[in-house]
Amino acid sequence: MTEPVVATETTPFGLRLHIPIPLRWGDLDAFNHVNNTAMLKLLEEARVRAFWLPDPGETAPDTAVLSSGISAGVLTLIARQEIEYLAPVPYQRHPLDVQMWFGRLGGSSIEVCYEVCSPRETAAPDGAQTIYARATTVVVKVDARSGAPLRLSAEERAAWEPYVGPPLVYAHRR
Repeated sequence: MTEPVVATETTPFGLRLHIPIPLRWGDLDAFNHVNNTAMLKLLEEARVRAFWLPDPGETAPDTAVLSSGISAGVLTLIARQEIEYLAPVPYQRHPLDVQMWFGRLGGSSIEVCYEVCSPRETAAPDGAQTIYARATTVVVKVDARSGAPLRLSAEERAAWEPYVGPPLVYAHRR
């Protein structure tokens, strides 16, 4: 099987990344759909593929500019995550289409927005996909030694600003 292709798309709300994320059988629970805790791992995988620098020989989108890890002297910490589940995610062989954009670029933080959608290969003739979940993750860039926040670099801002769009507004919040 070949590696799925990362795509970009201009929507009425701005530019979005499409990151294909394959499901694993182990992501399912006793009800035969993706477990809520597994969704966090799927979002993490999409985030790493979208924003972290690739290893030699790997391909990545133009947004993959973040060097992170103890050896790089930079850590990325999750400050907040929110997920709104809209429909159960059944097991399927085609990768989920995780659509991503930024709701906000802060001084040292990024607000990553996601829509976890049915595979692009199984979309309706009009292109409609099922949205299984919507999520937001706030990631803070920090110095690996001191733990102090690090400002986003000019290179990171230049790569990510085209993908800034409206932040998610959750419909079921009380």
